[in-house]
Amino acid sequence: MRVLVTGAAGRIGRAVLALLAEEGFEAHALVLEDPGGPAARRVVRGDACDPQAVASALDGVDAVIHLAAIPTPERHSPYEVFGANSLATFTVLEEAGRAGVRRAAVAGSWGATGLPWTADPAPHPAYVPVDALLPAQVADPYGLAKQTDELTAAMMARRHGMGVVCLRYPFVGGFEERLLAHAARLRADPALGARDLWTHLEVREAARAALLALRVPGPGAHTVHVCAPETLMDVPTRELLRRFHPDTEVRRPLPGRSAPVDLTAARELLGFEAEFLVP
Repeated sequence: MRVLVTGAAGRIGRAVLALLAEEGFEAHALVLEDPGGPAARRVVRGDACDPQAVASALDGVDAVIHLAAIPTPERHSPYEVFGANSLATFTVLEEAGRAGVRRAAVAGSWGATGLPWTADPAPHPAYVPVDALLPAQVADPYGLAKQTDELTAAMMARRHGMGVVCLRYPFVGGFEERLLAHAARLRADPALGARDLWTHLEVREAARAALLALRVPGPGAHTVHVCAPETLMDVPTRELLRRFHPDTEVRRPLPGRSAPVDLTAARELLGFEAEFLVP
């Protein structure tokens, strides 16, 4: 299988290139800058919003992992964040469909819940474990773009008969790169993780989930939460919920450090369970 990776120079993009090389797949890359690390068979320099660059990068590929995006709403104007992110996803999936590509994975985000950047100073999910049907509280351009990406995926599945999986990633990183430091910050001040429900995913696991998403059979669109099955915290999840989300409905038991996220679709649709956990 020949796989195009957009945003291949990013954190998850580099991990995806490494995994594709390890698994023996032919990787193609669409980048704004040199991705470094494992080389892609073919590298196209260009913007994922540019149909011509995307069409060129798609030449000869069988599947797409779309990761290119502005990663937060905080360092660019709202017009740039929403405009670039939503247009990039539309362009990549539309050009993929026109090129006959029928398998795609899209980097979605926990931000689609609206919890990370809503103006509410202390937002609470309506219920846990959180799933893709959770009522959103989006009040920022990044979260709106990620919601739009999921709608775009559903439309492209109907339009082109594609299979598209949107992966709602949480905080992602390598252990030494940033996960251990992030865990230490949250354990010192648990309030810092309340919007993200103290979730995380090791970057190699994020790459593995993306590759598994390409193997989901049949056309159709799916939104899937992926994260480690345990929080970053060193106290029980129920204790954290009682303290920071006392009015949130708890729909099933959450023993120990269980992440308050429904990972059923990740297991059953992707065959994915995270193995690298923060102790």
